[in-house]
Amino acid sequence: SLPSSVNESLERIQGAPWIDSVGETAPTFLRHSRSLQESFVFCSCSFLADLMDNSELIRNVTLCGHLHHGKTHPEIRKRYDQDVSELLEYSRGVGIKSTPVTIVLPDTKGKSFLFNIIDTPAPFCVVSFSDEVTAGLRISDGVVLFIDAAEGVMLNTERLIKHAVQERLAVTVCINKIDRLILELKLPPTDAYYKLRHIVDEVNGLISMYSTDENLVLSPLLGNVCFSSSQYSICFTLGSFAKIYADTYGDINYQEFAKRLWGDIYFNPKTRKFTKKAPTSSSQRSFVEFILEPLYKILAQVCGGSFSFPQLQVGAAKELPLLFLVCSNISQGIIVSRLYFERGLFPFPGKGPLMCHTTKMYSTDDGVQFHAFGRVLSGTIHAGQPVKVLGENYTLEDEEDSQICTVGRLWISVARYHIEVNRVPAGNWVLIEGVDQPIVKTATVTEPRGNEEAQIFRPLKFNTTSVIKIAVEPVNPSELPKMLDGLRKVNKSYPSLTTKVEESGEHVILGTGELYLDCVMHDLRKMYSEIDIKVADPVVTFCETVVETSSLKCFAETPNKKNKITMIAEPLEKGLAEDIENEVVQITWNRKKLGEFFQTKYDWDLLAARSIWAFGPDATGPNILVDDTLPSEVDKSLLGSVKDSIVQGFQWGTREGPLCDELIRNVKFKILDAVIAQEPLHRGGGQIIPTARRVVYSAFLMATPRLMEPYYFVEVQAPADCVSAVYTVLARRRGHVTQDAPIPGSPLYTIKAFIPAIDSFGFETDLRTHTQGQAFSLSVFHHWQIVPGDPLDKSIVIRPLEPQPAPHLAREFMIKTRRRKGLSEDVSISKFFDDPMLLELAKQDVVLNYPM
Repeated sequence: SLPSSVNESLERIQGAPWIDSVGETAPTFLRHSRSLQESFVFCSCSFLADLMDNSELIRNVTLCGHLHHGKTHPEIRKRYDQDVSELLEYSRGVGIKSTPVTIVLPDTKGKSFLFNIIDTPAPFCVVSFSDEVTAGLRISDGVVLFIDAAEGVMLNTERLIKHAVQERLAVTVCINKIDRLILELKLPPTDAYYKLRHIVDEVNGLISMYSTDENLVLSPLLGNVCFSSSQYSICFTLGSFAKIYADTYGDINYQEFAKRLWGDIYFNPKTRKFTKKAPTSSSQRSFVEFILEPLYKILAQVCGGSFSFPQLQVGAAKELPLLFLVCSNISQGIIVSRLYFERGLFPFPGKGPLMCHTTKMYSTDDGVQFHAFGRVLSGTIHAGQPVKVLGENYTLEDEEDSQICTVGRLWISVARYHIEVNRVPAGNWVLIEGVDQPIVKTATVTEPRGNEEAQIFRPLKFNTTSVIKIAVEPVNPSELPKMLDGLRKVNKSYPSLTTKVEESGEHVILGTGELYLDCVMHDLRKMYSEIDIKVADPVVTFCETVVETSSLKCFAETPNKKNKITMIAEPLEKGLAEDIENEVVQITWNRKKLGEFFQTKYDWDLLAARSIWAFGPDATGPNILVDDTLPSEVDKSLLGSVKDSIVQGFQWGTREGPLCDELIRNVKFKILDAVIAQEPLHRGGGQIIPTARRVVYSAFLMATPRLMEPYYFVEVQAPADCVSAVYTVLARRRGHVTQDAPIPGSPLYTIKAFIPAIDSFGFETDLRTHTQGQAFSLSVFHHWQIVPGDPLDKSIVIRPLEPQPAPHLAREFMIKTRRRKGLSEDVSISKFFDDPMLLELAKQDVVLNYPM
């Protein structure tokens, strides 16, 4: 029976226009439905634990979406959420940490399934917390993507689609906040249908762009798109809505009916058949007639006021609780999880030895320890069991990054509640105590013995880059050890955070944006170190590159004068650096496959393509080392014997460039000649590695070096009368607009632009000031771009406290970065050029702008 308050509300809507079309009274119509609250199964912990042993009944799902697109339902938030209740998240109005929730949910037939759901933070500002999404996607079978019906596909929606497709996850879309189309935008039902269809088409367009799987299509007809209003507890698919009609009228095949509720299909009331051609000029599509119009009439009747298409008169706000009561009972309660029952997503069965992949570290309340959160993919993990923890740097050849630990307690996370269990079988998520000490970011937990051939799960690959950095130091120098311990802990807590020590001794934190670093500093100060910490103004990371080929062959001799390496540097082809970083091409491929890729896509000659030695500074680094020597001129066997040392020198050099110790990017280094000592004693790593690094630097400096800076892609939403103000704010920060266009079915405009990251600090505040708070912006790292000017032009004088003209920026950025790092003000040539090389330069009358 329904609550008396609902029965009372139903009496008020009897006789409404939509009831006539149904031919039945409202209470009977509602009697067949079930509220969202009733969708949750309140079960015993033992029943939940029993479900964990049946992998076919387990679903592992990540909920994600753009900021404020409604992915965290109020019911889930009230019952289960832990992190959103934190003061920091509430004060900012946005989730910061991902929250795992294990609950039991029924399907339409009442069969119970165990759902492991991770509620991720909405990517905010500069996609600050997308690392939390990455950690969740890695251990999930599928993703539910929430899209605001009024706002449509946004910047982060596109990025999440791309990320899910790259992780090869099944994607389900929930078009949320459909009430906004009615109550806020006041769209006629037909226009609302066009808006919804536009969203589905846009999502499919993005999927086809990023996926090679032609069968990956989203459609309400396929059951992988649902419609909802979290505010009013409405959630339905075509099938669930069709079932309401079937339950009401009886003799209806609801599955066949559902197939006719989307697209250009019309119902002919005279023939009682569906046709693809409209019977009359006033005929509505079946989705409009059977789904949207009833919803519109319910909302109009409950909210009061007159009802007539296309306008919907909405009454006072006091009617909204009544609307919630009515809608929550009309809804079938088929929440997003049902789509996964239909798609049959099963976790990996996980037979065999223990293999557990941890992707996230959750701190205890006191900030002293961490619990590792991950998924058991094989075997069973037991409390008190000895395990071997393999870190991200572990390989079968180098086992240094591994440690034997004893598992403490095990929990199933229900957000603010933890259910302690003594074992967790394959297919489930688990919180593990006692293994946090050796884990920095992700880890592989396996058997201590008998599984020696186990490899690690690949580390997380984030869809953004940490380009903002701050330097920190304790106010009281004697508290430095506390700060260092806090840095170690905060580094565990945030998946994409990086901490390091510069040569100057300053401690640097790198993050994805201002908000991200602000949250990091809050945790560092309040949770992990509990001391006062000074923070320097934020700056950005730079990259170093070249724009021409080295003007002459550069060589360097080893300290013992027994070896000599000759190289030149030149720019990489456009797009190649990105292909390497995105692992479109991998150095681990065999020579034939690697050669074919470079030959076909970048028009390399076959010999050069098969002579690639390494990418740098790591396996996905945006630089290439090529052996361009000829067998007739160089002893290839001797050169091969020092290959590893030369590669190490190349990777060392590309990790810390000569301009300001920043990463080298987009450069190809060619080995043209090599004289290698016959005796192994004279060609050891101590001789070759620093020499290879030095010749990398000299070849780089002779190829017209330049600085590169990170650029953000910015998406601004604003009313039409604010667009000119947005242009003004961007222009003052070296930004430029690429597109501005109206948002379909909305009074707002979208302005897309690029802005240098170094000029983005305070951009949002500036934007809101100039638009009276009417503009909202989101930004994300997009690409690297060459800074105007020559960083080595000594004729440029940098005057303090004065803005520099564009041609002086590269010089200014380089000098200020070197000062901050404790380096000499200018690049010293003597560090990178041998005396014989300097003599060669003098012979060829090469003029250098570098100090000696």
